[in-house]
Amino acid sequence: MKVGILETGRPPADLPGRFGTYSDMFQQLLGPSYSYATFDVRQGELPAASDDCDAYLITGSAAGVYDPLDWIEPLKSFVRNVSGRTTLVGICFGHQLMAEAFGGRVIKSPNGWGIGLHDYEVRRRAAWMDDAPTIAVPASHQDQVVELPPGAIVLTGNAFTPFGALEYPGRKAISFQGHPEFTPEYAGALIDLRRGTRFEAAFADEAIASLRKPNDRERVATWLRQFIAMAAAQR
Repeated sequence: MKVGILETGRPPADLPGRFGTYSDMFQQLLGPSYSYATFDVRQGELPAASDDCDAYLITGSAAGVYDPLDWIEPLKSFVRNVSGRTTLVGICFGHQLMAEAFGGRVIKSPNGWGIGLHDYEVRRRAAWMDDAPTIAVPASHQDQVVELPPGAIVLTGNAFTPFGALEYPGRKAISFQGHPEFTPEYAGALIDLRRGTRFEAAFADEAIASLRKPNDRERVATWLRQFIAMAAAQR
């Protein structure tokens, strides 16, 4: 099975040399059972046809889905065109872009930045999920989905991020606001890089301390693999 990674950003500064690209992180998270193709969406790269891959995963990005960047609208169009035919997974920016593409709304949240390890309550259980009541995964975002698209089902959330994970049953699509692909080490290094600019020291320290707690990255990776397998079986 082939997974196309639609790469919409790159780790800042020297972090790619230490931790790899976002495509690398997702390949490590999902494992060797798939073949992978990476598309640099910011450079205009998109699959030529919806069936070039069995599933597409949209990564995180420093951009906002509302930014006037020339690659965002073509990506939204691609997502709309392939939905229902090819499996889609969105993470952080991908979560937000899919919501906007399908008729929802995303803004820079008045809640401010969400960083560190975030706990999300499981509010509805999909067939590809296990019985965990909560999941804990790294977060790094300021934008949030504030209006749901038609047909979206909320799977997880918390007080800070009510729409933590969404499923679109008619579109063979799911998305997560959190970052299961971020190791605690990478998430901490990203916070340290932004310390004193985006984040005050005490806020950064608290977020880094949270990353030392147990997380559910592997659980979410299993969910993603099971969703991809179930969606493929529907073809």
